[in-house]
Amino acid sequence: MSKTLILDNGAYTIKAGYAHSDDHASVFPNCVSKGKVDKRTFVADELSQCRDFSGMYFKYAFDKGYLTNWELEREVWESVFRSLRCDPTQTTLLLTEPCFNLPNIQQTYDEIVFEEFEFSSYRRSTAPSLSSYYTNDPPPVTMVPECALVVDSGYSFTHVVPVLRRKPIWKSVKRITVGGKLLTNHLKEIVSFRQWNMMDETYVMNEVKETCCYVSQSFDEDMLTSRKPARDNPIVQEYVLPDFSMKKEGRVRKADDQTSEDDQILVMNNERFTVPETLFHPSDIGVDQAGLPEAIVQAIDTCDPDLQGMFYSNIILTGGNARFPGFKERLYGELRKLAPTSYDINITLPTDPTTCAFEGGRTWVKGDPDGFRRACVTRAQYLEHGSD
Repeated sequence: MSKTLILDNGAYTIKAGYAHSDDHASVFPNCVSKGKVDKRTFVADELSQCRDFSGMYFKYAFDKGYLTNWELEREVWESVFRSLRCDPTQTTLLLTEPCFNLPNIQQTYDEIVFEEFEFSSYRRSTAPSLSSYYTNDPPPVTMVPECALVVDSGYSFTHVVPVLRRKPIWKSVKRITVGGKLLTNHLKEIVSFRQWNMMDETYVMNEVKETCCYVSQSFDEDMLTSRKPARDNPIVQEYVLPDFSMKKEGRVRKADDQTSEDDQILVMNNERFTVPETLFHPSDIGVDQAGLPEAIVQAIDTCDPDLQGMFYSNIILTGGNARFPGFKERLYGELRKLAPTSYDINITLPTDPTTCAFEGGRTWVKGDPDGFRRACVTRAQYLEHGSD
């Protein structure tokens, strides 16, 4: 019996591992990066060997949410398969693809998987479809809800996807063109205008965003607080920028933290909550789209009225942006104001929102092996019929 490899192929990171293993998903950067100082090139998880991230250059296979650089992606996949000791000819592949993936890109997926890597069989699925299998119940999972509303806020976009019996209701899917990449770039611009020039420091500013930013529960109150002097302002934080030459990592400065004259201090004040606020009010930075709560209501309103209550009662948050502190609580508060009072709202935040699709895929493969096997296409079928 062949092993099943789950590959959640995100634009920023790849989450991969074997379905029947008890290990957590291995996370690989989905990029090729080059150091400015040592000029060395790092592929995927080789990035962990880098010691100087200043001015780091990153090249991603995805552009605007779609896989466009296949030479680079092939190089990353080869590195991932080596790390996982995967023999494609003896392996079934469960691979995720973006929502609204283009047919010619889907065909290239099939060619790469079957003709170049020669996997024995494989299945393409969207990440929200797999995430709909997620449940807080301990394994083995015997009952998965038929309706789920998956909010996938990742690197390129934020998607609101109603899923019925593991299949997206495509006419109801909503997309907001705000993702982690835009938030990091926005933070870079704000900091570069107000303090230090950080336009070339994407890696460092992404670390600052993940360490310092949070979703405000009351934006107006937090804005007033941020205008107070530092001693009366609990929002302000001092972030000590990393010094790679001295092998010092970046950190939030504590009250008893001693700093030297050479340390560069980045003062994070209202940037901490105004950057994630873009998810709720994209118009703040000129993106003429509805915010996340409105997009959720719009998506559910276009579904069958008999199903709407079930979608409100099973909202699953996935993607890296779901890890912002306060994200779940703020979304619940906003939705409670907009949704009909007769509906219960239940929002699930997985332990690790970034690996939710991987865990959902594992639940599918282990919980319904016959159904998964029927859903796969074998290499022999592909060689006979092609992508059709």
